[in-house]
Amino acid sequence: MATATKPSATTPDATSVRVEIFDQPYNLRGTDPEYIIKLADYVDSKMRAVAEQTHTVDTARLAVLAALNIADEYHLLKRNQDGSKLDYLKRANHLSEVLDEAIDEAHRDGRRAG
Repeated sequence: MATATKPSATTPDATSVRVEIFDQPYNLRGTDPEYIIKLADYVDSKMRAVAEQTHTVDTARLAVLAALNIADEYHLLKRNQDGSKLDYLKRANHLSEVLDEAIDEAHRDGRRAG
């Protein structure tokens, strides 16, 4: 369960959010309480999934294994995104070359006609 409290006087934009991750309470601060809660819920779900798969009760070990799973997801998404960028760049370069050729051909045809 997560709750948010009002910003403190020292950091007007930051809000304190109380969350539970794997049954441990944490007080976190940030400017977007809903986002903090969403992240905490995600980490909690990853830790619970790892606990189910490994049947270990060592929370430090679970936290490291969950962090590795999250890092793996991140790097796979980043690799896919980087690959997509390369695909777009290749397509853009190809289209640019085709356009250049069409413009050159139009200029040649215009000079022949004139």
